[in-house]
Amino acid sequence: MESVTVQMQGRHVMYATINRPKAYNAINFEVMDALEQVCDKIEKNDDIRVFVLTGSGNKYFSAGGDLKEFSALKTEHDARKMSMRMGEILRRIESANCWTIALINGDAFGGGCEVLLAFDFRIAAKHARFGFTQGKFYLPPGWGGLTRLIERVGRSTVLFWLGTQSMIDTESALIAGLIDMAESSSHLESHISDIAGKLSENDRKMIRTLKEGVTYAQKHPHKESINNERTEFARHWASEEHHQRVASFLKRKKQPH
Repeated sequence: MESVTVQMQGRHVMYATINRPKAYNAINFEVMDALEQVCDKIEKNDDIRVFVLTGSGNKYFSAGGDLKEFSALKTEHDARKMSMRMGEILRRIESANCWTIALINGDAFGGGCEVLLAFDFRIAAKHARFGFTQGKFYLPPGWGGLTRLIERVGRSTVLFWLGTQSMIDTESALIAGLIDMAESSSHLESHISDIAGKLSENDRKMIRTLKEGVTYAQKHPHKESINNERTEFARHWASEEHHQRVASFLKRKKQPH
């Protein structure tokens, strides 16, 4: 059985499922291998406009790093090497020129929470729980989760969650900004499919423009960001795709009802 299964929904939406239910969909080196291959596909195939990652079943999104396998890593060098490898996978997902969705089908613990934080959108089943449990093993986050978490929920919340190894339900996760939406399990798959369909209506050039524009705005002064926004607006206004869509819209408006 493959550790990660991949399938396409049409031409533009790719689903990847961590397929280790007996290990609570924990991430081991085999899963890392598969996720690196997924990143390769995203980077080489401009037809992929939406990438969705989930876990098999409905109990666990991912229990984080596979401690049974990773316990063989004893030295600081080995731990850093593993951390850097998984960190690079998440960096590639975070910077992908397509939309990315973490479909959180069940509980996420430790590194599983760090994984979902690298995605553009985090949509969870209402029964899912989020456990920042690294401290139980005398560890801080190691895959970029500390940095990404503080960008979303703020310093005090991060320290409380990590310090108490908190288990957070979806309502609390929504209020804090950890996730974007929660849906019942029976509707989750169709809801994601609808969202992915809408997100895939524009090509990778537009997706990249929007994502890079937001990143630019976060890092630059207000005036510079607005100037950059106007530059991108004018560039896209002059594009053939824009003119064709406007002409099609105006043509439909003229047709008698």
